[in-house]
Amino acid sequence: MAPGGRVRKELEECQKDSELSGVTAVPVTAASVSDLRGTIQGPPGTPYEGGVFDLEIVIPPKYPFEPPQVRFITKIWHPNISSQTGAICLDILKDQWSPALTIKTALLSIQALLSAAEPTDPQDAEVAKMYLHDQEQFLNTARFWTESYAKQTDTGSDAAISRLIDMGFPAVRVSLISDCCATLLW
Repeated sequence: MAPGGRVRKELEECQKDSELSGVTAVPVTAASVSDLRGTIQGPPGTPYEGGVFDLEIVIPPKYPFEPPQVRFITKIWHPNISSQTGAICLDILKDQWSPALTIKTALLSIQALLSAAEPTDPQDAEVAKMYLHDQEQFLNTARFWTESYAKQTDTGSDAAISRLIDMGFPAVRVSLISDCCATLLW
């Protein structure tokens, strides 16, 4: 199967149980499956609970023999994720990648990382120091960042979005347009 065909199949699999798994991935444009937008729901019982985190996913030309490049777009306070760039320190996105893994397994692994940080192998030393030495401050800061950056606020546009989808516009495009408009309003 050509890399583009595999990616399309993986995206279909990712959408099948997205409500249950809490992860999604869609192409940024219909013309290419090399640039994707992923989302991860914050795991229950963590300071990220209730948050929806956007990720940029770039599929390299040698995929699946090279891992996807993934970074957080939504700001997040976590020892293994850069608070500045969104870069993620996770072994399966580096040297432990295997062609048997998929975009969905990568997203689920990132979601699991939100539940089980590895502060001794940090991406963000400042956050890791706080995690190790002042757990209460870490949890408060992580919750604050989740509330500030990852919680969806209802701007009254939900009804308009539903109407566009009911009119036959593709949900992926409506979602991307909505995201772009929200970004412009910031």
